[in-house]
Amino acid sequence: MQEPNRLRVYRNPRAAPRAEAYGNARAQILNEAGFAGAELEIRRWPGYAETPLLELPSLASRLEIGALAYKDESGRFGLKSFKALGGAYAVFRALAKTVGTRLDAADVDSRRMIEGSYASITQSVTVTCATDGNHGRSVAWGAQLFGCNCVIFVHETVSEARCAAIARYGADVIRVPGNYDDSVRHAAHQAEKRGWVVVSDTTYEGYRDIPIDVMHGYGVLSREIVRTMGDAPPTHAFVQAGVGGLAASVCAQFWMAWGERRPELVIVEPMQADCHFQSAKAGRPVVVTGSLDTVMAGLACGEVSPAAWELLDAGVSAFVAVDDAFALDAMRVLASPAPPDPAIVAGETGAAGLAALLAINEHADLKSTLGLDRSSRVLLIGSEGDTDPEMYRSVVGHPGDEATT
Repeated sequence: MQEPNRLRVYRNPRAAPRAEAYGNARAQILNEAGFAGAELEIRRWPGYAETPLLELPSLASRLEIGALAYKDESGRFGLKSFKALGGAYAVFRALAKTVGTRLDAADVDSRRMIEGSYASITQSVTVTCATDGNHGRSVAWGAQLFGCNCVIFVHETVSEARCAAIARYGADVIRVPGNYDDSVRHAAHQAEKRGWVVVSDTTYEGYRDIPIDVMHGYGVLSREIVRTMGDAPPTHAFVQAGVGGLAASVCAQFWMAWGERRPELVIVEPMQADCHFQSAKAGRPVVVTGSLDTVMAGLACGEVSPAAWELLDAGVSAFVAVDDAFALDAMRVLASPAPPDPAIVAGETGAAGLAALLAINEHADLKSTLGLDRSSRVLLIGSEGDTDPEMYRSVVGHPGDEATT
């Protein structure tokens, strides 16, 4: 397929037929019971509020598509990112398991945990992970909320602003050499040596249950979308992928909810960290090496999560790798819209879906390949707000709290 200099698009030859059911094999990874349980729990937490699904008619007209909707996760639990749903939920699940084992209790109440009723147990637990920023912030927030200790590892290119945002929740933040995937391995090694609990958003050999909890937590945003859109699902959903946890969660929930009417799922990655794109072309997971240096910090991953890939390999219609410049353009477009579209504060990763649309819009043949036309109803996942405020200001020209139409 044509590969413009700043854009790559690959139509997935292994995509499942529209009529294919989600099936029992996929339900062994992500399933309705897991999604429903996560939502029931998360909705009880202090500060829960459904995030908005915004309509952008002016931008849709500019892109020559029928409709454009943007799920704005910038206000999620005050953490400015959808990640608040996954990491913190997995922290609770891990602590509940420990408390339940110590007390021989089948059901551990999160409200009692928040109140400190299990503090003598939770304070003996340390959770840890590697992060590009947002996942670590969620794990740290969850540790603070539920009363355990937290150590977060960050790699060389994570900004000081993101480190400070994690430390604000009481976590110890430790910088390690290498890229994101190096920090994942370092966190796993330290946890094994010290008896800590790894709360990662990626699976690896011998480690699967907690990342699946993370992905079930992410499902809250998809369930909110399904309820809002009801019987009028989008035709296309553009979803960014780092290790693939969010994308797999969206894929599973939409497949179960909408069946053969589910949207065409398009994965978006930076060109410098396109592990899903390269894995799709190879027909198997492959590792992308190097610094993985991209402004889309939350997507700077060189290895797919194996459990996520089991769903995405057949659940994705197309894979897109896009140049960083389009992400920066997308941030500006969202911040300064044409009326009546609302102004939206989107970080570099949050703007990735629009970045892909802007890039594809320059190539009529690629729009045709993806089936994008004036009848298309496109969904974007605005996965983060200004999680690095200084970066946001430098790109857009003003702070996130000064966004105006």
